[in-house]
Amino acid sequence: MRYTSLFERYKDVLLLIARILLMALFVIFGWDKFLNFSGTVSYMQSVGLPFATLASASALIMELVVGVAILIGFYTRPLAFLLCLYTLITALIGHRFWALTGGLRLDTMIHFYKNVSIAGGLLLLCLTGPGKYSMDRR
Repeated sequence: MRYTSLFERYKDVLLLIARILLMALFVIFGWDKFLNFSGTVSYMQSVGLPFATLASASALIMELVVGVAILIGFYTRPLAFLLCLYTLITALIGHRFWALTGGLRLDTMIHFYKNVSIAGGLLLLCLTGPGKYSMDRR
């Protein structure tokens, strides 16, 4: 069996696994923002974001609500695109490695490019759709 036909045969299962893997980070940290909303607001204030409460609520909605929606395959394509934009904006605001020096610069650069890579995965999800095992297909 050729590898292309193997991937085609399991495409829907692999798309489900991809959605689970992509959303794990968002759902876990979105849930943390939900449980510790005041701590999230304090963090947003500490990094100088204006309207820290609104920024925290936006982050919670994008990570937890949108993350769960994509996880179950609900409005997957538009929400994946929206989460892609959110992830890129988060990288630009929260992981400004170019403004740092020393050891923190490398750590921040890793987080920046992690976000860029995740955004790429979300764009692929926009193109492929959620697969058969999703609310979109029901």
